[in-house]
Amino acid sequence: MNRSGQLRLISGRRLVSPQGQGTRPTTARVREAVMNIVRPRMPNCRWLDLCSGSGVMGCEAIEHGAQSVTAVERDPRCARVCEENLRAVCGAEHGTAEFSVIRSELLRWLRQGWDASPFDLIYFDPPYEAGLYESALNELAHDCWLDQSGLLICEHRSDLMPPAGDAWVVVDQRRYGSSGLVLLSRRERCRHDGTGSMQPQTDPPT
Repeated sequence: MNRSGQLRLISGRRLVSPQGQGTRPTTARVREAVMNIVRPRMPNCRWLDLCSGSGVMGCEAIEHGAQSVTAVERDPRCARVCEENLRAVCGAEHGTAEFSVIRSELLRWLRQGWDASPFDLIYFDPPYEAGLYESALNELAHDCWLDQSGLLICEHRSDLMPPAGDAWVVVDQRRYGSSGLVLLSRRERCRHDGTGSMQPQTDPPT
């Protein structure tokens, strides 16, 4: 949970943090791990941040080279903070990056579909106990969301990995204390080019 105060990006840049007890920002350890894992994919990528909260992951993405970030957040207070943070990062030394913040309930928004270019990377970090994983992964399996060579990264409670379903292949998985990451690719991509064969990894508990 997060109280009023400040968040810091890996670079040290400060962000605004939503006040109150209702958000659970991705820890610096997990953020750094994600950026290290996907670093070769970051330059000029299209990043979708689902359940974005303060926007810290989208801000990290921009700082690591993303060309565009689309953030989806249902809470109006968090959505305002997310927009403020993304604007500050883009307005610094990342002026060519673009962002949009969409205030909507997640599944309702996903069911509308997406008619622009598919995303290269999708980060999905819902409230762990909200029961959103299975329905959201079913919606994201549609062709419009993720580029065929893209990755879907789910953050989850480390002792409860979300069900991937038939449409996805687990490329990698990691554990960082109470949080876990699972990296997914679309099954038809794995069938066509043999990707998705990376051996899943689990970091030792700390």
